[in-house]
Order: sequence, then structure tokens, then C-alpha cells
Amino acid sequence: QIDQILIHQQTELLEIFLGFESNNKYEIKNTLGQRIYFAVEDTDCCTRNCCGPSRPFTIRVMDNLGREVITLQRPLRCSSCCFPCCLQEV
Repeated sequence: QIDQILIHQQTELLEIFLGFESNNKYEIKNTLGQRIYFAVEDTDCCTRNCCGPSRPFTIRVMDNLGREVITLQRPLRCSSCCFPCCLQEV
């Protein structure tokens, strides 16, 4: 039983030094700090570096045995409040 999860993004040195965005990776831990899931972003290089934080993405969440347990998808949408029908959604 899990009452709380902590999500930690893993940083890569190459990304920090070059400023070149790579696929994000996350460790999902319980309150004891034990990894219970692992998540990986699946986007292409051009989308990551041209669209920035507004980019569309697919994130695959896997258990410790590498089995996919959930997939999150965010389509490309407008990020302006002037178009409320086109705001971000996952």
C-alpha cells in the first residue's frame, strides 16, 4: 500500500554542460525512498529542443521488472490562456 509518492528527475551531465535537451527520466519512490517505478519520456530530439516545455510527449511508467504499468500522453497544444479550448492536457 502506497500513501505517497516522490518523483525525482534524473539529470544528465551532458545536458547540463551542453544545454542540449535529452529524454527526461524519473525515479518514482515511496516515502521510505525505495524506487517503486521508473518513468521515461519518449520524444524526438527536434521536438524536445524546439518546443521546450510546451512540447508534446509520451511518458512510459514501468515497474522495477521493466513492465509498463501506465502511459501518459500529452498532445501539442497552445499554451496561451487566450485559447481556453486548446490548453495543455495529459
